[in-house]
Amino acid sequence: MANHDDNSSLFSAAPSVEPKGPVKCLGMTFESDEKRREYFLEKLRGKLKDPEFRKIEGFPIGEDEDILALSDPPYYTACPNPFIADFINHYGKPYDPGNDDYRREPFAADVSEGKNDPIYNVHSYHTKVPHKAVMRYILHYTQPGDVVFDGFGGTGMAGVAAQLCGNRSVVEGLGLKIDKDGTIADEEGHACSVLGRRKTIISDLSPLATYVSSRYNDFDSSQYSDKKCQDLIKSLEADFQDLYNTEDPHSGSSGRALFYVWSDVFSCPDCSYSSSLFEFAVDQSTYKLKHSFPCPSCNAELAKENLDRVWTTQTREVGDGFARVAKCRLVQVCAKFGDRTVRFSPTQFDRDVLKSVERRGFDWVPRREFPLGRQTRKVKSGSGIATIVQMFTPRALAIISRAWSRITEVERSAYNSSALFLLSSTLTLLSKRERYRDGTGKGAQSGTLYVPSLQIEKNAFDVIERKRKTFSALNLKTRRCNAVVTCQSHNDLRNIASNSIDYIFTDPPFGESLQYGELNFFHEAWFRIHTRLENDCVLNYVHEKDLVFYKRLMSGAFGEAYRILKPGRWITVEFHNSQNSVWIAIQEALWHAGFNIADVRVLDKKQGTFNVVNRAGAVKQDLVISAYKPNGGLEERFRITAGTEDGLWDFIRTHLKQLPVFVSKDGQAEVIAERQNFLLFDRMVAFHVQRGVTVPLSAAEFYAGLEQRFPQRDGMYFLPDQAAEHDKKRMTVKEVFQLHVFVSDEASAILWLKQKLAKTPQTFQDIHPQFLKEIGGWQKYEKTRELSELLEQNFLCYDGRGEVPSQIHSYLSSNFKELRNLVKGNSSLKAKAKDRWYVPDPNKTGDLEKLRDRTLLREFKEYRESKQRRLKVFRLEAVRTGFKKAWQERDYATIISVARKIPEKILHEDPKLLMWYDQAVTRKGE
Repeated sequence: MANHDDNSSLFSAAPSVEPKGPVKCLGMTFESDEKRREYFLEKLRGKLKDPEFRKIEGFPIGEDEDILALSDPPYYTACPNPFIADFINHYGKPYDPGNDDYRREPFAADVSEGKNDPIYNVHSYHTKVPHKAVMRYILHYTQPGDVVFDGFGGTGMAGVAAQLCGNRSVVEGLGLKIDKDGTIADEEGHACSVLGRRKTIISDLSPLATYVSSRYNDFDSSQYSDKKCQDLIKSLEADFQDLYNTEDPHSGSSGRALFYVWSDVFSCPDCSYSSSLFEFAVDQSTYKLKHSFPCPSCNAELAKENLDRVWTTQTREVGDGFARVAKCRLVQVCAKFGDRTVRFSPTQFDRDVLKSVERRGFDWVPRREFPLGRQTRKVKSGSGIATIVQMFTPRALAIISRAWSRITEVERSAYNSSALFLLSSTLTLLSKRERYRDGTGKGAQSGTLYVPSLQIEKNAFDVIERKRKTFSALNLKTRRCNAVVTCQSHNDLRNIASNSIDYIFTDPPFGESLQYGELNFFHEAWFRIHTRLENDCVLNYVHEKDLVFYKRLMSGAFGEAYRILKPGRWITVEFHNSQNSVWIAIQEALWHAGFNIADVRVLDKKQGTFNVVNRAGAVKQDLVISAYKPNGGLEERFRITAGTEDGLWDFIRTHLKQLPVFVSKDGQAEVIAERQNFLLFDRMVAFHVQRGVTVPLSAAEFYAGLEQRFPQRDGMYFLPDQAAEHDKKRMTVKEVFQLHVFVSDEASAILWLKQKLAKTPQTFQDIHPQFLKEIGGWQKYEKTRELSELLEQNFLCYDGRGEVPSQIHSYLSSNFKELRNLVKGNSSLKAKAKDRWYVPDPNKTGDLEKLRDRTLLREFKEYRESKQRRLKVFRLEAVRTGFKKAWQERDYATIISVARKIPEKILHEDPKLLMWYDQAVTRKGE
């Protein structure tokens, strides 16, 4: 369908707040925006009565009226969005295989975009990808009007990025040049895109995430500076300003509290003296927390971890009986008296103010108990907090509940929705999660529900006003007509048609790093709509969600992504995790869905979250996978030639077209890993196995075929026209930066030796000291191999007889002046070449491979026949070779039986073993 939006206009022309007069929406015209919303709300109300519609996976937990109240259809629904098809039909371009000239290489550049942009910090969330980083990918892979999808949408940064692709100043801020006609050129001056907004479909399992996404993608700062918004805050302040009144204990003058310090109570393990942690551990002159301190009663040397927590009982908020909670008391007031800021211990006046709050009672509050989970269990066991109400002081709760009721009880409009967005952004700041540091607030601990033992209760009106000013000063105008937001599982996208999406950027869950459903409960309780925790794609031992569960859900998600993406188009997967098994699971899920990986790069967010900084082994940068969906032409041809050499080489040629041709950084050309022979072999094997087709060539035969068919440059293989382009660009840099191989097992050791010996043929004595330095990270489960054995099974050694092999001759004649221009049979040359190991000619490695495979298969037979339940030490290459042979023979039972003898962690961290095993299980029907 034609694109009815003017993509050449910039957001300076976007309407502010509510549009006046007739409103156009998805090809229809309404008298007003209110009539537009009424029309689509009735459509949504009818859809909610459809039992099949409610079966969509991930349908949130909540009453229909609450879902309707939060929704702004057709742009946002707090449930699966039934209007997505209308959005795609109105704005999208149908896939036409006969007239499809789309071509892109992967975006092969490391991206570094910080989190300090004001847009990023408007509303907190557990994880975000900076919108400016996403813009680079969207600009590379799409054109104005294209439809972008993000199925793990979070706060909707992909939607913001897609809209800002039409903002000239923001695009130029990325270092890109724009011609008068809107053509965008990259850093090298090559045309790479066109200025203009893209359309977005944003999906997430969480009602909180989708609500925040909808507001980010329909944002106008003027909504937060108008009189209505300020009047709302003033009315709240008029009702509750007395709650922050205080008196100077010395002069008796009246003042206004800036914040309060609350402290949990502990006791000395030696004398049982009890007091606040504030008294025990805070230096009263500097307000800093001391690591060690004496007991005020018995003078015993203590640290916080030595103290015993003091508990008290309260009537349960939910259910009957009593609950045990950590005893907590108000310990300090920080107040303003004219021009003076004073800190003091609370007086009777301050305690009376607290009692007055309790007498007033509250408007509506979510009396919900946290669900059982990893994060929620820590909060319950650590502080006894089990409900949403307990996460706030009575004063903060009274103000939030009145504000929430006042906003949600009136008829919703763009103003009210914006006010709710502002209020929701302050919930964490006003909760007990706000930490004490050096006498002031440090902020809540990201990625957890942690309630500290020293808490800061800020003046709610100061917090709200600061947020309002931040919102009103934000240079962002987005229009809701450019994005639709849906709340559902990525595993069930039945409301999105196949082959309808132009590009996918997504940031999937990181395994066990963040428990999204549990964390979001804190906000979602106020919305009265909750995430279905059973669909939350995380590792969680409390919910018995293991790696198999995680991989199954990720496979389902990427399967749906593959279905809705147009053939020949790209998916970018941004991923952050320190666990190899989760990283492998992501790649396995992509491969299982049918995607081909073309590149892996780095996205540096420049700022670590709490989990990144403090978790052992946590990585500091995110990895970005670029993968593509093969076009229909390849699939059709492969159906005819599957299992033949013609089919194999057709895939390789098609795959090489999709890989980057030249990548440089800091004046050096980079080796493009995906163009190396072993990775091309792995991608080819995966393509065949995923389609249940026998691989027609061995590795040696494949490598020989590569040499014969494709030009090689620096260990990389190209199509002829690509090689010419690579050569031209190669002349602009001084050298090629080689990838360093880390040796951890036999396969990586062989790869390391190939890299070394290909460049410098060496004797055993030369290479052995280097080898010993590299094998410090050898995996404990992997049977160690002697260097001599690795050399004999995989390489050739010149014995001094016959002509010097060309691999050694080339090296010696290039590096030793006295050996230049000598024939291969020269005695001096032969003497220098004797006993040097070198990489065999790919055309002559077949016999070596057969001999090696014979040895490996003998060892595999031992594993297969072993009576051991678990193999503690084994040769991974033997298992890989055995699995490959069993697959070719369709002996799936052998693969499954041996796989179950391998420790599960190892199986899930080896992509090759996992590929054979998963396919064997699928074929066996287990």
